Amino acid sequence: MNAVPAAVASGFLLGLGLIVAIGAQNAYVLRVGLKRQHVFAICLVCSLADALLIVAGVAGLGTWIARSPELIRWVTLAGALFLTAYGIMAARRVMKTETLAPSQGSETGLRGTLAAGLAFTFLNPHVYLDTVALVGGLSAAYAGLARAGFGAGAAMASFVWFFGLGYGARLLMPIFSQPVSWRVLDGLVAIVMWTLAATLLFGLSGN
Repeated sequence: MNAVPAAVASGFLLGLGLIVAIGAQNAYVLRVGLKRQHVFAICLVCSLADALLIVAGVAGLGTWIARSPELIRWVTLAGALFLTAYGIMAARRVMKTETLAPSQGSETGLRGTLAAGLAFTFLNPHVYLDTVALVGGLSAAYAGLARAGFGAGAAMASFVWFFGLGYGARLLMPIFSQPVSWRVLDGLVAIVMWTLAATLLFGLSGN
């Protein structure tokens, strides 16, 4: 039974290693957390989406994904277009002159917030290669309860990270009480989105 806790710990550390990075999904969750709009909902949806993909990978879907280059190609194209469009939206926010405080500005509907969160998750081809293929592939080193524990640990990392990021964002409120901080954030978001989109398209053209 000692193999199960060790597998859970290994899965948790792997999950954190894959998810703790500057990316489109994390940037979006951070912004939602700073605005304090639908924080619980977006954290829960992103966590559940990651958990779903991890379960699919541990169950064997990762092997099928790896053998479907056409599927990865279309997801990559859709993801690049989505990231480019969201980058443009972030760049437009930078150009606005009005003050944007966390408690001010237009209220984003729950449906739109969740739709964007799901898009950042499922239109990112790397999530299939990392969460599904990599976690699923590494889980093959375990058997029975240990394999399930490995997947559970990786999924747990997603919950810890997203809820920590979403609710921890309020600790940055003294910084984001200034409009210029929001402009800097949106500028960085735009750069990240466009860089990721260019990377996706460059990798696609290289295949």
